[in-house]
Amino acid sequence: MTEQEGAAQARRRRRPSVRAGDWAFAVVGMPLGLVGGVYALAVLYAGALLSLTVLGLPFVVAALLGARGLGALHRRLVARMLGAYVEGPGELARPAGVVARGRTVLTDPVAWRTLLYLVLRLPLGLLGFAAAVGLPLACGWLIGFPLWVRLLQPGPRPAGWPDAACVVLGLLLLSAVPGAVRALSGAERRLARLLLGPARAQRRVRELEAARATLLAENADRLRRLERDLHDGTQARLVALAITLSLAGDALAPAAGPDLGRLRALVDRARGQTDDTIAELRRLTRGIHPVALDGGLEQALPGLTATSPVPVGIRLDLDVRPDQAVEQALYFCAAELLTNVAKHSGAGSAELTAQTAGGRIRLSVSDDGRGGAAPGAGSGLNGLAERLAAVDGVLRIDSPPGGPTVVTAELPVRL
Repeated sequence: MTEQEGAAQARRRRRPSVRAGDWAFAVVGMPLGLVGGVYALAVLYAGALLSLTVLGLPFVVAALLGARGLGALHRRLVARMLGAYVEGPGELARPAGVVARGRTVLTDPVAWRTLLYLVLRLPLGLLGFAAAVGLPLACGWLIGFPLWVRLLQPGPRPAGWPDAACVVLGLLLLSAVPGAVRALSGAERRLARLLLGPARAQRRVRELEAARATLLAENADRLRRLERDLHDGTQARLVALAITLSLAGDALAPAAGPDLGRLRALVDRARGQTDDTIAELRRLTRGIHPVALDGGLEQALPGLTATSPVPVGIRLDLDVRPDQAVEQALYFCAAELLTNVAKHSGAGSAELTAQTAGGRIRLSVSDDGRGGAAPGAGSGLNGLAERLAAVDGVLRIDSPPGGPTVVTAELPVRL
């Protein structure tokens, strides 16, 4: 059993019958749903009637702005009573000019989706009120049916099977009330998340903006590190090499002739400094574009697994070479995940697989270590997820305590 399945079972075991907010929303939501549904239906009906007049468009614009306000009210109620946060759609653009603003409102998907929400919310609110208020009252009437009959009909009345059937039916229906309220509250949450949040295009724009900001910040930080390393490391090595060569030049022309022993020592020192500088430059340029990627991932990934201190099996099925940015993201992802396996997992073996299918490429690293890997746990997974998001990729982590751990990165082959 995976950690997710165990957590889901634990949530089901300790899930309360019904939250107090579910009852409150079912009661308060009925008049709000009634008002909102009537508003939406009236807007659609009146808008259709006025569409052939000069008042049609201004009426629809005002009504859509009102729908946005009702949507904000319902988002607050859903968050406060049902405990379901719904992301706000953002402010409406305000271009210059009355005509341009009207066109913006008329083409606003958020307002139209809110109208649809208000229409669908009407029957759902009525059902919720019936489940939270009407059904318990009906159950009380059924359970007390033998008493009500005897109060309304004077004289002795023997108990019969209708009395027992009403009591049993009332108790059965009463036991179903919490489940009905819970189911309708869940439907309210799903409907609010579906229609009151940002449209798919807006959400996509936000994700891309966040990914772009992350990528720009990462590139700026990488350039600062590169500049610092060049200044403090490579430049210092080159200065030391220049001084050594200058000393070697002095050793060639002393008054008593060349000092061959000292000259040989200086040449050896210069050779060592040159090797160190070349190694430093290779290390710096490796972070810009790995040389191993010149031959594609099929050549680069085996090189990564060969240098891992943990034995790593590898399986590749790459029939299409992805874009360069995707290749770099996958290469650095594989390198980071293999480093995590070596540092944190305590694994005895690992496996790396990569395959392309349906225009996407999937890379997976699994190990038999102790598990428990999670974003924010010091393993660099947060930064890895942000790097993948910048190229429209996702990172999935399955790492229950005790292992095994499977981390999967999935990206499009073409951007």
